[in-house]
Amino acid sequence: MKALADLVFDNRFARLGDAFSTAVLPEPLDEPRLVVASPAAMALLDLDPAEADSELFAKLFSGHKLWSDAEPRAMVYAGHQFGVYNPRLGDGRGLLLGEVVNAAGEHWDLHLKGAGQTPYSRMGDGRAVLR
Repeated sequence: MKALADLVFDNRFARLGDAFSTAVLPEPLDEPRLVVASPAAMALLDLDPAEADSELFAKLFSGHKLWSDAEPRAMVYAGHQFGVYNPRLGDGRGLLLGEVVNAAGEHWDLHLKGAGQTPYSRMGDGRAVLR
């Protein structure tokens, strides 16, 4: 099992470039606190469950602090919005913090919802899920 600092990142999605995502830093929350952690999700990342008890865990998974290898990105997509095709919609409050590779070679996304405003927030504050 790994410590938080030992997670291995391979940010394949970020390397696709600006046609697929926009670099955005999360807007930190004041005094983030952990409500619940999933032991099953932590196992997928090879992360030691004891890490959830640390203050650093809440800060990293809330976007208050970033891993040095994280590359936060707001994902871009296309679709119809209000009856009109829009070629550049995107995540208005969610960020892909990065992709972690576990010992089995599997890639797992660390995605933060309620991360604050992105270029796709459409006048919102990017926090709706936290109300």
